[in-house]
Amino acid sequence: MEIKNMRRIIFGALAQVWIAIGLCSIAYAQAQEKFVLTLDKAISIALEQNRDILIADQDRERAGAQIAEARSGAFPQVSLSAQYIRNIKIPVLFLPPGPLFGNTTELAFPVGSNNSYQGGLTLTQAIYSHQINVALDIANTYKDLSDAGYESTRQSVILQVKKAFYGVLLMQKLVDANRQGLDMVKANYENIQSLYKHGQAAEFDLLRAEVQVANTEPTVISVENNLVLAANGLKSLLSIPLDSDVVIKGDFMFTEVPETELDQGARDAMTLNPSLQQLAFQETMLDQNISVEQSGYFPSVFAFGSYQWETQDNTFQFNNYLWAKIMNVGVTLSWNIFDGMRTPARVEQAKVDLRKVQFTRLKAEEGITIQIQSARLKMNEAKQRIQGQEKNIEQAKKAVSIAETRFKNGVGTQLELLDTQVAMTLAQTNYAQAIYDYLVAKAEWEFAIGQGSK
Repeated sequence: MEIKNMRRIIFGALAQVWIAIGLCSIAYAQAQEKFVLTLDKAISIALEQNRDILIADQDRERAGAQIAEARSGAFPQVSLSAQYIRNIKIPVLFLPPGPLFGNTTELAFPVGSNNSYQGGLTLTQAIYSHQINVALDIANTYKDLSDAGYESTRQSVILQVKKAFYGVLLMQKLVDANRQGLDMVKANYENIQSLYKHGQAAEFDLLRAEVQVANTEPTVISVENNLVLAANGLKSLLSIPLDSDVVIKGDFMFTEVPETELDQGARDAMTLNPSLQQLAFQETMLDQNISVEQSGYFPSVFAFGSYQWETQDNTFQFNNYLWAKIMNVGVTLSWNIFDGMRTPARVEQAKVDLRKVQFTRLKAEEGITIQIQSARLKMNEAKQRIQGQEKNIEQAKKAVSIAETRFKNGVGTQLELLDTQVAMTLAQTNYAQAIYDYLVAKAEWEFAIGQGSK
């Protein structure tokens, strides 16, 4: 029985060990799984982690705090004060000579004690203040300005992500095209080498095929390095570790934007573009700032109330102190009748600032119009290149097939075959570049019309 129990214990322990090893293997395999990054995922990560987005978000929070600060001026202001004075020399009260006090000379009587205590509670409430009223409007406008700034930064980051992501997809296509070209020249070299061994090809053909392989390999290495750099650029933009194992997948294809949509986007750009919205809000703020500066022409009315208590004593027996209590309420009106022409000067400065922003907005609108036109021209150019390269690829495939057949039958030359192979790789490269140019131009167009977050 003891031996059987011992065997059960041993087998049970071994089973647990194997289970633990299996679980560790599964966990390790899961850890080694590559992270698949699509365009939507890349944009989502950038909007959460990109430093520019985080900074713009802090500006929005600051705008909210400024609104609260502006509102504070309309609420009652309550302050509490306390004061202790040690009189090194006690103040005196002078009495002039005369029959009123029965003295013939001026007399000085000490007033108070060495220790003086005073406390007070004061409340102030604005009844009318032109500056406070406008300040709240400016704070609300600043909140709109910061929201537009956040949206502008958001769309700018999305544009950068799209360009970086499309750049990686382009490099992937170029790597595939050049590797395919390398495989073709290697296959050609192996074929020539076999023919040469059987005396069916000249040494010149063998050397030329070998040189072609040697010339193609560095190009493939260079394109592969560019792919790594493009992927690292995208990772940096997303604030993810450069050593993270990421698989970048996306649709690298041409989808034409309808002309009607292009026309509608151009019409909506002046109201949807976040940069123009920022300038519009800034213009509103500066217009409101004129009213702030004009507040120097208006009076301010405040109500106040105070409650004070004070005492003087040298005994430090606070419970026995005699406290005097003072309470008052009132209204104050202040009106700056003449300030040396300071208010008119500041009002004129505010008007100049407003005009500058108005001119800046007009200039920006012209710039946006040019950006939209430029993006549409680039899209149209890329579309024509895509259509042309599609035909070139089909023709290049046929040319390679014909050249291979001619060479095998001894009719064509190796030069013809190599030229068709190079033309095939070039056609694929140009096609991929044209698609990239179209996608980037489309992203720039969406950003210019204020739809960069699509």
